[in-house]
Amino acid sequence: MVANTGATLLGLRVGISASMLMIRLFLFNFVLLLAASNLRGQSPVPSAPPKPSATLSPAPTASPAKPPPPSATPAPSATPSSEQLINSLSPADLQAAIALLKANFTKPDAINETELSRATLQGLMVRLGHGLMVLPDKPNSVQEPVAPFYGEIFESHIGYLRLGSLTSANLQAVDKKLAEFAGKKVDALVIDLRSSAANDFAVSADFAKRFSPKGKTLFTLHKTGKQDRVFNSDRAPAYAGLLLLLADGDTAGGAEAVASALRYHDKALVIGQATAGRAVEYSDLPLPSGKILRVAVAEAVAPDGQSLYPQGVKPDLPVEMSLVDKRQIFQVSMEKGLGPFVYENERPHLNEAALIAGTNPELESVDQRRTRALERLPRDAVLQRALDLVTSLEIYQKR
Repeated sequence: MVANTGATLLGLRVGISASMLMIRLFLFNFVLLLAASNLRGQSPVPSAPPKPSATLSPAPTASPAKPPPPSATPAPSATPSSEQLINSLSPADLQAAIALLKANFTKPDAINETELSRATLQGLMVRLGHGLMVLPDKPNSVQEPVAPFYGEIFESHIGYLRLGSLTSANLQAVDKKLAEFAGKKVDALVIDLRSSAANDFAVSADFAKRFSPKGKTLFTLHKTGKQDRVFNSDRAPAYAGLLLLLADGDTAGGAEAVASALRYHDKALVIGQATAGRAVEYSDLPLPSGKILRVAVAEAVAPDGQSLYPQGVKPDLPVEMSLVDKRQIFQVSMEKGLGPFVYENERPHLNEAALIAGTNPELESVDQRRTRALERLPRDAVLQRALDLVTSLEIYQKR
């Protein structure tokens, strides 16, 4: 009841249009007055240490040996947000706020039961994040785009796999590329999950099995009041060397469960940004109008027992990068490879062959740099960091 009323207040704050701004002002002022009243009535400010009475000590005295105690008046704190204020209200405060709003607001029709219900749902959508959505009719009629798989080898021994969407087709592509890597002495692997999302946790588990030890728990789907679904690795991994993971806000659903499993079992470092926090299983529930209420009915739990919703997976090595730049790189790299977005070409120098040919490669290099600047090719800072880390570890191990 408390959560619903709090969500109602939050939904009212979000949903009422600019023409009805007075409701927010009224509620905000009411909350401030009510909170101040509660603080005065329930949490008295501690008094300062007693001082000598002026009647007993009319004359000034010598300075004390120790500095006087600090003032008991608390330092001014930052102004709390409206969400913090709403969260601080007790059940009685919330009920009183709604009753006072109904009785005093200048537009009573805006506080009818329908509007309160809308405000409750809207407030819950804000509070629950990706756990609750309202979708139009037939949400499955439009298929979400499938991100393709891509792989290559850097520096003759560093494998790179961009898994794309976690689908059966992409899983077959992963198996084929891993077999290719096995014949080329790949001893370090970068798995890029920055375009990976999945609603099918069984297929997601199949991806994780390619890299996790046999017999280990990969993740668990926990549903309140139902038996947990535990996903285990039932096969030997296809790769068991150094593993680095790239992730960001486009890493969602089952891909987040894969990231948590590989970090736990393979000590894989996660580089980039926090994942989406959508590692949940949804159920689409029809509404009378034909629209769909999509509700998170189960949450993915990592092997260490931590839920992945709504916090997601935090990176071990944070690296900021624009999602727009990353998506552009992913699109162009399908044809040109990732080299242009990772490596700087060595600057050519004037040499004897160029003098005989009557050319100046340094001037040509300037033109090339100008062309690159005009094209504005972005850099994949996250992948660069991963490759630098592999190189650093390689140098360290050779010492």
